[in-house]
Formats: sequence, C-alpha cells, structure tokens
Amino acid sequence: MSAERRRALHGLYALTDSGLQRPQDLPTRVEAVLSGGAHLLQYRDKSARPQRRQEALQLAALCRAYGAVFIVNDDVELAVTVAADGVHLGRDDLSLSAARARLGPAAIIGISCYNELGRARAAAAGGADYVAFGSVFPSPTKPRAVHAPLELLAAAREVLSLPIVAIGGITPDNARRVVATGVDAVAVVRGVFGVPDPASAARRVACLFDD
Repeated sequence: MSAERRRALHGLYALTDSGLQRPQDLPTRVEAVLSGGAHLLQYRDKSARPQRRQEALQLAALCRAYGAVFIVNDDVELAVTVAADGVHLGRDDLSLSAARARLGPAAIIGISCYNELGRARAAAAGGADYVAFGSVFPSPTKPRAVHAPLELLAAAREVLSLPIVAIGGITPDNARRVVATGVDAVAVVRGVFGVPDPASAARRVACLFDD
C-alpha cells in the first residue's frame, strides 16, 4: 500500500446514521464533522429510501471539498453511481473479489472483521485496503454486536500491515484508549453525530492522531 493511501486511511472515520437527525439536516451535520477534522466519512443507510442517491451525491461533494475519503456502506452499485472512493463490506454483503471486480483497483475496500483475526488475515490476503474490528465498547447502534477488546486491536497491529479501524461505542471520552492500541483510525457514529456540537466532538477525536 502506498504511503499516500495509508495517510488517507488515518484518523477520525465518521459514520452517518439516518436516525440521528432529520434527512434535511444531514449535509449540515456532515460538513460540521468534516470541518472538525474527519479524514473519512462513511454513508451508512440500509433503507430503501429513494433519497439515498441524492444524499450520497451531496456527501461525496462535501468530502471532495474537504479532501476527505468518501465510503459507501454495503452498496457497491450506489458507490459506483456517486463515484465514491470505495465501499465497506460486512459478512453478508458482496464478496471482496466481486466488489473489486466491479469497482476496480483504485477503489478503497474495507472489510468488517468483528473480533476475528483470521477473517482480517484473509481480507488482507484478498486485497482489502483496511480491516475493521468491533464492537470495542457497548454500542447503541449495534447492541448485539460481538465484543472486540482493546487487546485484540493491539494483537492485530502486531501481525497486520494494512490499516486497522476500530469501531463500536467509541466517543471523544474513550477514544484515546483505542488510539493507544496503534489502530490507524477510529470509526465514530453517535459520538459525533448524536451530540449537539458535531464539529467540536470531531475535533476532540481527530486531535488524538496528532499526538
């Protein structure tokens, strides 16, 4: 992986949640998070709302304006349609190889690895650009998610060379403990989008990667 791509996959990785604001407020809140220092943004909306395409186009444009990476969750075809930088795939989504064939070699493809180091090794061998472990802490977004302890993140850092993302229950108050494991990025949902001042919350997390 090039040094440029590794730098892009570093820092605060903000994930949207359609339940945390009115649809019309999403672009404003995303811009606030980007202004606070998010380096990556994932558009995460598993609904069938027809507005998804327009929302994704708006967020893609905001990410370009702020020099941030724009990722679409699950939906490879939507990623193609809005010219996203890549996709994030879970266990039940399109395979890594099929997504790569559809998106091409330049696309960023991230893989959810839950608490499975073996799955992360397989993703790395298959050409993933980053792997994500979680839930690090209890998460209201996914209350039934498996637990991926801080010790697992540190162990993964010892054996994996590609970027590692931590996700699940991460907030400005506990993010420092996660960053200390050596992960490249922390994915935050409610910790930035579920608070009154998203820009300030984003800044508190983003600055941890400047230490």
